[in-house]
Amino acid sequence: MVNDSTNSGWQASIQDFGRPLTEITFVVLDLETTGGAAHLGAAITEIGAVKVCAGEVLAEFKTFVNPQHPIPAYITELTGITDEMVFQSPPIQEILPMLFEFLESPESTVIVAQNAPFDLSFLTFAARTHGYAWPKFPVLDTAIIARKVLSRDEVPNCKLGTLAQFFGTETTPNHRALDDARATVDVFHGLLERLGSHQIYTLEELNNFGKKAKKQKSSE
Repeated sequence: MVNDSTNSGWQASIQDFGRPLTEITFVVLDLETTGGAAHLGAAITEIGAVKVCAGEVLAEFKTFVNPQHPIPAYITELTGITDEMVFQSPPIQEILPMLFEFLESPESTVIVAQNAPFDLSFLTFAARTHGYAWPKFPVLDTAIIARKVLSRDEVPNCKLGTLAQFFGTETTPNHRALDDARATVDVFHGLLERLGSHQIYTLEELNNFGKKAKKQKSSE
């Protein structure tokens, strides 16, 4: 039997089968590292994460990580993290199981990060190096979302500091993992409000948002 939505007056909507953004548990992640690329030898020095759902903070995760090599002076100047602060901390292979427990499962959790490929590259590299399978979490990047919903008249760029100032975050980003994660939470919530004006209410609609925007521009 064919369901003719035109004749029945019923119109399918992605909201009928999508995951409402208001019901999803998000874990907002931020890392501090000793350099720009894990595959070139840089390592994680600090992890901060905030678990939120429906605008409410559920839990936080914070730990120093022993990078097992000296922290470059320019990184210490940027972050304030010194060798003395991390040398007694666990290495990443001991922290990953605790982080996995905090993240829970891809079925229940969506990861959010500012410039997500950077953070995820370090975590997936560490997992792979130490024999852990990295779960395939859905990932949202606040920088990418901001480029879609904010104009150049509103923000000159989509750096975390710029977005934090625009949205008036309670925590000022300072290159420390948990503080930057907290600031990213406020930025993310501000972006979610903007998405509502674009009729974006589900994870699936958000994932398709960029594709629709590209099609519209190409047809103009």
